[in-house]
Amino acid sequence: MSQPVQADLVRASALGDELDKPEAEALAALMGSRTLKDGETLVREGGPERTLFVLVAGQLAVSNTRDGTEQVAYMMNKGECAGARSFVDAMPRRTTLRAVGPATVYTLAPDRFETLIATHPRIVYKVMRAMFRITHANLLRMNQETQQLTDYVTRTHGRY
Repeated sequence: MSQPVQADLVRASALGDELDKPEAEALAALMGSRTLKDGETLVREGGPERTLFVLVAGQLAVSNTRDGTEQVAYMMNKGECAGARSFVDAMPRRTTLRAVGPATVYTLAPDRFETLIATHPRIVYKVMRAMFRITHANLLRMNQETQQLTDYVTRTHGRY
């Protein structure tokens, strides 16, 4: 099921926080919408999809499969984005995204986004800057979590 993409929700997201209203409207016109039921999978780890996702309602569990078991690594909240790496470099998905409760995501395919290069290069620039900030924030969070784990193991001498 699909709902119309609202430019205000695009602007309220990490992807669109630099966009003015006309820019957000131009980007929203290229985006799709997908409504998910509780437990429904948006994408699977290893999948070839290159779509960028903006969560506009609900939550998504971000998980990886280790030793045959799916483990949740992060819970995405409204306004967060997923899929920047696959969107940019066309590599297989590194995580599975699954709805926790009902959720709505906006979708952006690379080929649709690239149509803006000729007509709205500032939008492309602003969105790519936002994707860099999103990726950087994720890296900082992961580094902090790694440091916390290292501190825990060091202080407890590896005891659980």
